[in-house]
Amino acid sequence: MKTKRIITLTLTIVIFGLICVYSSSHIWALYKYDDSFYYIKRQAIFACIGVIAMFVTSRIDYHLYKKYYKQIIGVCFLLLILVLIPGLGVVRGGSRSWFNFGIFALQPSELFKIGMIIFAAVFIEKNYYQMKKLRYSLKLLMVMGLGFLLIMLQPDFGSGIVMACSIVVMIIVSPFPFIYFVFLGALGVVGIVLMILSAPYRMERILSFLDPFQDPLGSGFQAIQALYAIGPGGLLGVGFDKSIQKHFYLPEPQTDFIFAIVAEEFGFLGGVLLIGAYLWLFKTILQVSKNVKDLFGSLLMIGIVSMIGIQTLINLGVVVGLFPVTGVTLPLMSYGGTSLTITLMSIGILINISKSVNCVL
Repeated sequence: MKTKRIITLTLTIVIFGLICVYSSSHIWALYKYDDSFYYIKRQAIFACIGVIAMFVTSRIDYHLYKKYYKQIIGVCFLLLILVLIPGLGVVRGGSRSWFNFGIFALQPSELFKIGMIIFAAVFIEKNYYQMKKLRYSLKLLMVMGLGFLLIMLQPDFGSGIVMACSIVVMIIVSPFPFIYFVFLGALGVVGIVLMILSAPYRMERILSFLDPFQDPLGSGFQAIQALYAIGPGGLLGVGFDKSIQKHFYLPEPQTDFIFAIVAEEFGFLGGVLLIGAYLWLFKTILQVSKNVKDLFGSLLMIGIVSMIGIQTLINLGVVVGLFPVTGVTLPLMSYGGTSLTITLMSIGILINISKSVNCVL
């Protein structure tokens, strides 16, 4: 029952996402590529690939990831290193985060998030009772820190934060003492402050977050235009495909700020229903994780749902002005082939684990 609910909710959000990608992108696509269907065609192709990947991974025994976890994390680290090499990695939006394969591009940080979650699930299961002592957790923290550093060298702050927060959630459900979180949290805050101070554009984002109208045509432009989209939406929205902000006011609205167009066209009610669908999906996955017959499977579910949930929270927070702009997509909704495919593939892993629960129940 819960497995079918996970599949149904996932496909519902993906289909709604395709509708919103078309609505938000066709004006910009016609102007830039002389093809109003440019973005939706590509997104539909990746949605099909992602759904196929989801059903493939749903049939792969999740214990195989435990068997080959070293090889998986090793390949993920190798890709993070290779993408930093000029000529191999492609710069997009100021970040060298992509491999270009012609008709599609691959973002290694998306794969690394899954690889790191698998590594953390294996490590915590093997050292569950030793997690009470900090020294037994150092290996996991060092691997996570190295991955975060490589992602930041691209730089891709949003993906790094999502990955790190997902692993922290997995550690929280272990016997890891709370006092250590206070200490590590303090170190993390210091590190984030230093990273912000080291890059002028990050400081600009923080300042524009605090007061976007200080630079309304520069660093604060996107945040302001997103709010201008949300405001007129009212309770029921202005109507499908009747957004004003997508007419070259909100830059590339089909990506990180797609929720602003959802709120403008479908209103407060539409936004609440979409958020409700995400919450129902996350709640269902967490309910299943409590009944998984082995610790590795349970931790894997918690890590993946944390990754998707945290990314969703950050994206929505950015759009409504609660967080600084980070460049994080809305899972299953935003335009982006790698993000959509990897997210669907990871949900396939969840489906495979939930099948084992159904057998037990």
